[in-house]
Amino acid sequence: MHLKIVVFRLAAILCLAGLALPGPVCAQSYPAKPVKIIVPFPPGGPADVLGRIFADRLGAMWSQPVVVDNRAGAAGNIGSEVTAKSAADGYTVLLAASSHVTNGGLYSKLPYDPIKDFTPISQVAYYSLVLVAHPSVAASSLKELIELAKANPGKLSLASAGNGTPTHLTAELFRRATGIDFLHVPYRGAAPATNDLLAGQAQLMFNNPVSALPQVRAGRLRALATTGAARSPIAPEIPTVAESGYPGFEAGTWYAFLGPAGIPREIVIKLSADIMAVLQVAEIRARFAAMGVEPIGTTPEQLTAIMHSDLEKWTKVIRAADIKVD
Repeated sequence: MHLKIVVFRLAAILCLAGLALPGPVCAQSYPAKPVKIIVPFPPGGPADVLGRIFADRLGAMWSQPVVVDNRAGAAGNIGSEVTAKSAADGYTVLLAASSHVTNGGLYSKLPYDPIKDFTPISQVAYYSLVLVAHPSVAASSLKELIELAKANPGKLSLASAGNGTPTHLTAELFRRATGIDFLHVPYRGAAPATNDLLAGQAQLMFNNPVSALPQVRAGRLRALATTGAARSPIAPEIPTVAESGYPGFEAGTWYAFLGPAGIPREIVIKLSADIMAVLQVAEIRARFAAMGVEPIGTTPEQLTAIMHSDLEKWTKVIRAADIKVD
């Protein structure tokens, strides 16, 4: 057998065994076997679709199988726990949603620490929510909605996908920012909440763009604002909450790759770089746009800062609103 092949295979075996080798050697031999992407949500949802996009592209790039393992349940906590307890060798990664961090404030007891037990790799996607109103609501702008709500405290009903979901947390952040009051009506998912909003059983909702924008463009709902720090590239005509009089307001959902704590630095750097390379492919960016999400791509350090900031921010909102899910 050729000497270079022998050396390469030996290096791969030693890296997988966790034996000491120079970082660049381990990084060059990674991945030497199949990689698993844990998606902590059911098949068919946005996280699952994103996971399969990356599995296909990374698998082709690495000439190794990359498989998606759906571990749904408990608002993503099951998949996060499986990841936290996996070997820190880069062969098991988690495609987490931002709820991975907010769950740290929502649940009184988790079998893992959402920050300390994970290695941040790269944030890959983001979408801001859309504040939509049923046409019967006498407000065509955010300013008019605030005036209406202040004149009718607690009377406007605001639907959410459930207690502690991003749609609910965004609504509570909005309540704190504007000082208005509304009747929160939690549903078991975004679909039934959207259906009741369309029927006029609820009046307002912070909804995801895939569900909201087709209804807005069909005239069935009215868009009042988006929740990102900047206007959404898929709905640039809709002003943000921040520019409508509440500077600094920002809320959205992101997806990111995390691994168990302790993955070798060189492997983390390679993973992050390869993930960002996928995000530069025009076809991938077009598929993201069709899903209503923005391709992002961050360094591990940037993702670390985002996770710490979000945990602090949303824990304050959760405690102020006394939100309980367990």
